[in-house]
Amino acid sequence: MRITINGTPQDSSAATLAQALAEAGLTGRIATALNGSFVPATLRETTPLRDGDAIEALAPMQGG
Repeated sequence: MRITINGTPQDSSAATLAQALAEAGLTGRIATALNGSFVPATLRETTPLRDGDAIEALAPMQGG
């Protein structure tokens, strides 16, 4: 299936949001959204993906 992660289209065999993040190497403390809706970390394993979905993954930054 074809999905978009952080603005980059890619092919994926992932069935869930968690699997897609792992495929993309996006692990650790990140915030995620699927098609513009926030998805808490506790729901990533059970959040299914469909062809054309858009994932945004953001890591917190420190500094000032």
